[in-house]
Amino acid sequence: MTIEAPETKIVETSRIACDGGEGALGHPRVWLQIPEDQGWVECPYCDCKYVLKGHEKAA
Repeated sequence: MTIEAPETKIVETSRIACDGGEGALGHPRVWLQIPEDQGWVECPYCDCKYVLKGHEKAA
């Protein structure tokens, strides 16, 4: 069985909300803060990776 890789999204702000994006099948909305020195953060529920624009190489 193959597991799909988590989604990666390029964002323009360092504070973002993630709800799984699947409506009722998603997860509770969580607010995530992207650390300036790291440039990315992963959602603890769905493992979606949010990369701050300009930090794509760091991810």
